[in-house]
Amino acid sequence: MEGETSYTAGPPPIFYGEEYELWAARMTTHLEALDLWETVEENYDVPELPLNPTVAQMKNHKERKTKKAKAKNYLLSTVSKIIFIRIMNFKSTKQIWDDLRSKYQGCERTKGMQVLNLGREFDMQSMKETETIKGYADRLLGIANRVRLFGKDFPGERIVQKILVTIPKKYESKI
Repeated sequence: MEGETSYTAGPPPIFYGEEYELWAARMTTHLEALDLWETVEENYDVPELPLNPTVAQMKNHKERKTKKAKAKNYLLSTVSKIIFIRIMNFKSTKQIWDDLRSKYQGCERTKGMQVLNLGREFDMQSMKETETIKGYADRLLGIANRVRLFGKDFPGERIVQKILVTIPKKYESKI
């Protein structure tokens, strides 16, 4: 058809039990791109078809049922074997998602500790003599983005200040 473009999603991210927040963000985006996220978010039931269904009802029923199956397939195929064995008997994508979140995201206290550790890691960073400013900025931005994955604010000004304070003397003329 004219004006339509086809979209092929890349491979979904694989979850091995570490860095849940990063995987969850990537997986959410992946399922949204495939128009499957609503099956996780809403956890809707697909009602049985009436006795004399219309073509539209049959099409809608099949589409909703297929979406649920595809979303479940993506979730089950994107986890390691050990995690798969634990979640394979869940009936819905919502149950799978909630179980993974409860097991791997941790409570608010754990997330708070991880944010504190990342803040400490950020504060301890300094630019190496052989490192480029871009490489150093990317390293700092990586830590800041990991903090943001936990839902905490990390202002860009803090990154700029850190760069300005910690870069070697050979770059002072460029500042």
